Amino acid sequence: MQLEIRPDPAEVGRARRWARSRLAGSGIGDDEPLGETLILLVSELVTNAVVHTGRPAVLRLLLSGLRDGSAGTVRLEVADTSACPPAPRCADGDETGGRGLALVEGLADRWGWSHEGIGKRIWCELDRATPGPSGATGVGGVATPAVCSSGRAVPGVTAVSRGGLVYRAV
Repeated sequence: MQLEIRPDPAEVGRARRWARSRLAGSGIGDDEPLGETLILLVSELVTNAVVHTGRPAVLRLLLSGLRDGSAGTVRLEVADTSACPPAPRCADGDETGGRGLALVEGLADRWGWSHEGIGKRIWCELDRATPGPSGATGVGGVATPAVCSSGRAVPGVTAVSRGGLVYRAV
């Protein structure tokens, strides 16, 4: 499944709506932690493509083995025609941007990027665990500190968990 994205900030909302409808068709609800996390990741990666490249992009959603609440993997990919690699950075306190890839790193089970033709593909994957005896899926668990790959804390975000974000009061 894929969606073509124009280089327009309004496309981020359209990408979220598109992803929600695809998830619902696969049995993943909006209120399920996996669904909430995936929609946030769609927002971050599509925003990065729109804001930092100014070029069209393609959003792909690959659902593997996700039927009837079973375990599986969701892979999200955003491909664009800019050869510039993604540049994770740590934003300072009042900056409104610069936290996206830190959030992707904290929320996704795996993520990365590769050159593709004249551009690149940024991807991330989320695993859906098989429900345990209590009905818990293993998604949501313990919050982890929100830090950049440099080890610095991400200002404005105190923790990242698979069930959502916890923001520090400013």
